Amino acid sequence: MIKELGPGLRLTLILTVLTGLLYPAVMTGVSELILPGQSNGSLVSVNGKVVGSSLIGQPFAKPEYFHPRPSAAGSGYDATASAGSNLGPTSAKLLHGTTKMDDKKNEIVDFDGINLRVVHYCVDNDIPYESSIPLEQFKDSHGDLDDVKLIKAFNDDKAPLHFAAKAPIPPDAVTASSSGLDPHISPANAETQAARVAKTRGVSADQVKQLIAQSTERADWGFLGEPRVNVLMLNIALDRRFPVSK
Repeated sequence: MIKELGPGLRLTLILTVLTGLLYPAVMTGVSELILPGQSNGSLVSVNGKVVGSSLIGQPFAKPEYFHPRPSAAGSGYDATASAGSNLGPTSAKLLHGTTKMDDKKNEIVDFDGINLRVVHYCVDNDIPYESSIPLEQFKDSHGDLDDVKLIKAFNDDKAPLHFAAKAPIPPDAVTASSSGLDPHISPANAETQAARVAKTRGVSADQVKQLIAQSTERADWGFLGEPRVNVLMLNIALDRRFPVSK
């Protein structure tokens, strides 16, 4: 039996060395030589400090920056929990959002929902809207919108809050990607945010739109995919061209 097992064991050992050690080592060396940036994760550095990857989105919330699309990966752009919401277009949770109680028995947002995203996108970017209930009634003591109150209003069975933008909103502005890590937004989404970004940086909207045009990536090979804007790269270009006054 040992004589019969010998060839199999030797073959297993040889293949383990070839495919488990030599092949990965050779491919790693070749990739480092030919595509060093991509092989190391397409990391992006500013002033010698790594600020992210051009392949993975990250949150930006300040008004002077372009904001990415929503993310359902973990708490948002969590590369260890890449996923979509897996909610269908008729899902009440997807549309209206949900709340939950935290460990301290405080009601917090569990899932924001498209309606709440539309509200914030309109308010943040001065998009005209109509609301069945004035948004002033949903503000807290600091004057900020209370997301929990809004979600509960959208889910009210008797008199739900109706909110609608009076101008088109790019779909990617209020929907997450299937991976939750998409680093890009559409040019339309970027242009809609341009006025807000320009105002906070003290420049004209046309100047910011020119930068958007320069940062827009075309379809791969001219026909694969759609034109897109990498949010991280655009925000880095913003800081270089139009730095925020401190």
